[in-house]
Amino acid sequence: MTIQVLKRRFDELLVQLDEVEKTKKAPEHGGREYHGGREYIDVDMFLGWRVRARNLLLQACGAASQHYKEFLNIEENPGMSSLRFMQRIKVVFLAAKEDHEGGYVRSIRSLVHAELFDDELEQARELQASGFMVAAAVVAGVVLETTLRKLCGERGIPLGKLDKMNADLAKAGLYDGLVQKRVTMLAGIRNKAAHADPAGLNDADVTDMIAQVERFVSDHPTA
Repeated sequence: MTIQVLKRRFDELLVQLDEVEKTKKAPEHGGREYHGGREYIDVDMFLGWRVRARNLLLQACGAASQHYKEFLNIEENPGMSSLRFMQRIKVVFLAAKEDHEGGYVRSIRSLVHAELFDDELEQARELQASGFMVAAAVVAGVVLETTLRKLCGERGIPLGKLDKMNADLAKAGLYDGLVQKRVTMLAGIRNKAAHADPAGLNDADVTDMIAQVERFVSDHPTA
């Protein structure tokens, strides 16, 4: 995700958290959320929000950030009413939002990479629109392979051919078999383009490739 997309997502989730907070209710004696007479919120709605927020913090701040670690720490040790639980999580989320918008989380290098990938994929779209399908597929393929190389480097996985890196990353648990197959399919389109085989390419394939590479890069950010 780009910086602006992440900022928009922070804003969206903050609005959603306000909706969760509006579900606050007074305790009902004997209910599962009684908590000794303390107010509570809709726990299922809050769970869904936490899943989305956790994913955002992972992408925006990184797994090694204090924001992400503290978010997980609170989740793993609730030990309080659901309302108080939500209030503590909100404090961490707001801190992450403020630091992200101020440019204090994630390395400048990672943000530059994200912006460069966006620019390169936009270039691929422009090439395709101008009728240069082979060149568009080659550019998208470069973005895909560069991302795989960075993901391997961050995890100590030896660099190699695209298919080998793809298999090793799946084996390491970074993504499942379905994603691995999708990357293999994208690599096939790239190989056709790299060998200047326009007969093996069509416009729909290239459009799908660019979209799939963009999704892969977004789902697997590099440091």
